[in-house]
Amino acid sequence: MGEGAESGFLAEPISGLVEDGTVILGPGGKREGGRVASLLPKLSSSDQSLIQRAKKYAMEQSIKIVLMKQTLAHQQQQAKTLQRQQAIVLMCRIYVGSINFEVREETLKTAFSPFGPIKAISMSWDPLTQKHKGFAFVDFETPEAAQLALEQMNGTFISGRNIKVGRPSNMPQAQSIIEEIERESQDYFRIYVGGIHKDLATEDIRSVFEAFGPITSCELAPTVVDGRHKGYGFIQYENLQSCLDAINSMNQFDLGGQFLRVGRAITPPELKNTGGMDAKPSAIPTASAVAAAAVTAKIQALDAVAENLGVDAREISHEERRKKEQRERERERDRRDRERDRDRDRRRDRDRDRGSRGDRDRDRDRDKDRDGDNDKDKDRDSKSRESKESSPPPLPPPPDGTTAIPVPPTSMPLPLPPNHPGNNAKFNPLDKNEATQAAIEQAQQIELQKKLMEDTEATTLSQQENMQIKGQSARHLVMQKLMGAHGGLRESKVVCLRNMVSFDEVDENLQDEIEEECCKFGEVDNVIIYQERQSEEDDAEIIVKIFVEFASPNGAKKAQESLNGRYFGGRHVRADIYDQVMYEEQDFSH
Repeated sequence: MGEGAESGFLAEPISGLVEDGTVILGPGGKREGGRVASLLPKLSSSDQSLIQRAKKYAMEQSIKIVLMKQTLAHQQQQAKTLQRQQAIVLMCRIYVGSINFEVREETLKTAFSPFGPIKAISMSWDPLTQKHKGFAFVDFETPEAAQLALEQMNGTFISGRNIKVGRPSNMPQAQSIIEEIERESQDYFRIYVGGIHKDLATEDIRSVFEAFGPITSCELAPTVVDGRHKGYGFIQYENLQSCLDAINSMNQFDLGGQFLRVGRAITPPELKNTGGMDAKPSAIPTASAVAAAAVTAKIQALDAVAENLGVDAREISHEERRKKEQRERERERDRRDRERDRDRDRRRDRDRDRGSRGDRDRDRDRDKDRDGDNDKDKDRDSKSRESKESSPPPLPPPPDGTTAIPVPPTSMPLPLPPNHPGNNAKFNPLDKNEATQAAIEQAQQIELQKKLMEDTEATTLSQQENMQIKGQSARHLVMQKLMGAHGGLRESKVVCLRNMVSFDEVDENLQDEIEEECCKFGEVDNVIIYQERQSEEDDAEIIVKIFVEFASPNGAKKAQESLNGRYFGGRHVRADIYDQVMYEEQDFSH
């Protein structure tokens, strides 16, 4: 044995080893690359789809469990808060007995109001004697005021009788919660000060009580009127001794003509009387609860993966965030490209419109020139008519009643079209206007065909709509012209899915499910769920249309061929290629 073997390690490296088994990846092994990665089989598309479905199912179950736990915890917290508020209300109430039958509520209010603001006084009245039954309940605004009144007013002589002051009979029902609240209040060195004069401010009270020790906070209960207080407040000291000294020295101290009522605070600072007897537990909104459960489940999943792989969960979260941001940037870039293409098309349309306006101006100039030529022709016709009137009258018609042929003028006439009625030997001079009109219309049709055949001449859509079309050939030319004006019919990248889901089945996860399903046919750029109401009535039927925009027309064709006629949740799905222009113009009504 060498020295290296005695020390626990080999002195020289081992060589000549031959691997005859599989390599198993364990703790400490590298996650990527190497021989281990090459040994793992490549997953097929069906296996990947199953894995995605398993991940989705696991996430849904995790969200359900987390949502159930959060709902239960929220309900427990709501019930505890409600119980504490009800306990505070009971702590603010005192029982006053042995009251003289001549005493009214105003007398009790005057006797008990120096301890703090009174919210209500309830006296039980006998309908037969029209007098109260000799007892009442006094509700204060704070539990501290009720506690001081209980300590200092029991046995007090009012209207010839010694009153009895105590707690209501239902107080023991909340005794455990009241004791818990009082224990929490012992952690704070706070005192309650009542009977403060209305003209004294916070600075005045602080200057009086800071002689007993350093004051952490001094607050007077404000009213709805700015700068006024309700006549009581709380002072918190840094230590217990200062708190006790202030109570012993300042209780029933005459300050500004009113006796102060000072005692130890029996509630923590954050717990106040908000009328808990009428409070109702509030439920978390469904959307908020689901979102919170999804976030919690995601964090738990990241922690579990990190624990199994032995890595930090923040690294996985950062990687997921980076991929998400990259997808967002790609979508934003695609959106900008589409906007740029639309702007380019708009500029091209504006240029074409400007060219069309120039053509209209040139046509208007030609029409003016043609009108000038027509005026000249009219002048020549009037001159020839005058010469005809000066010539001898025509010969009378023959006796057999045949129509005489008029004497041709000395100038050579223009040739007529082959189908013109003037070529007929039995041409009637009365049809001259109709023949002239027919020739004009034929000339207009020839001019229209010339304009439509010229590719360099741009016309607006409104001009083309106002054109007079006669014949199948002219209509075909116009359609070719319209297709050329719009750069040809673009192949659509959008598929419209109908009868896939009902209105009640639309939820927050539908868009992700559709995108995940359609990714099998190609890259999906956008998914729009359109709900179309069939009428203005409240109970009108709502049809759900799902528009899926792919990155290429091939993806849209594959999706249409695969999804059309399939059954989804018992529904017969109808998939159609949707017009790209209508989709870009956000016209989803077809």
